[in-house]
Amino acid sequence: MELTERKKKVLRSVVDLYIRTAEPVGSKAITELPDMNYSSATIRNEMADLTAMGYLEQPHTSAGRVPSAAGYRLYVDELMQDYRLSMDETNSITAAIEEKMQRVDKLMEKVAKIVSQATDLPAISLASRFGGAEVKHFELITAGPGSVILVVMLTSDEVVNKLIRLPVSVTESDLKLLSAVLNTTMTNLPPEGFTPELMERVMDNAGPAASLVPVVVEFTVETLQKQGSTNMAVAGQMRLLGQPEYRDVDKAQRVLTSLDEEALSNLPAVMQNANGTKVLVGPENVAQELKDTSVVMTKFDIGDGLQGMIGVVGPTRMDYAKVTARLSYFAESLSKMFAKPEQAQLPEGREEE
Repeated sequence: MELTERKKKVLRSVVDLYIRTAEPVGSKAITELPDMNYSSATIRNEMADLTAMGYLEQPHTSAGRVPSAAGYRLYVDELMQDYRLSMDETNSITAAIEEKMQRVDKLMEKVAKIVSQATDLPAISLASRFGGAEVKHFELITAGPGSVILVVMLTSDEVVNKLIRLPVSVTESDLKLLSAVLNTTMTNLPPEGFTPELMERVMDNAGPAASLVPVVVEFTVETLQKQGSTNMAVAGQMRLLGQPEYRDVDKAQRVLTSLDEEALSNLPAVMQNANGTKVLVGPENVAQELKDTSVVMTKFDIGDGLQGMIGVVGPTRMDYAKVTARLSYFAESLSKMFAKPEQAQLPEGREEE
């Protein structure tokens, strides 16, 4: 039995009505729809055929029909119409995301202040999508006429996807060819590896699906850049002036001006493969401006794909044992707080004004 366009239209109407009402759908309800220009007898016949084909089910003899699992699958794959979010919905989602990130930002500021107060040194606190995730695998899946789903699996085991509207007609074999080319040339690369030269080379080998390559590249780069996003806070910079090493005004000024996000931006990468606490002494520091100082850092877990880091900057003669012990305690407490926020709290400390 052929699944005609009319049968698909009836099936889509049944699913839409059942989603809306949670009640079995009868032919009368479908004929009352504004875009359904068929008689009640025709609708009943189509619903009977869809039931025989396994797309609809009839819970009771005299009741209407409900979608089967196969009916839902066909609906999702081919029949459902795009849902356009209302302004209220987009505002609500955006506000929720911003609130989450603001909470992380504010917490990082608070943590930096408390760590600085506890160690009497300038402190760094950050939340980062840590690990430098790269693409492990690409997959392109047909999602119905005129569209395809791009699936990107990252080395962090996170999977993201994007629905792409096809500008041209491509076949299943065209998509398989493009997937093979993507997996051969565009995996295990950092965001900066997706150069115009690489994109041109991929397009030259992608066949009829070449027009999809710029969309794939744009989405992939955006995804990888989000993986590397960082929220950073620095507190207590002026505490350095209390150290004898920095009574020299010029020397103190050079160090103080270096304690900014740009100079500290490489610290997350330094901690990527570190276990426990890491100490960078003098010339071991990644930033030239910090060559006359020592940096002590440790990590803690935040969840939601984020990892936290806390650290202090000070003279090379700092009390490493005491600083390391305090940072380790902070990190342990913060990990517990994020795992069970209702049971654990930050270590006690007075915030700086």
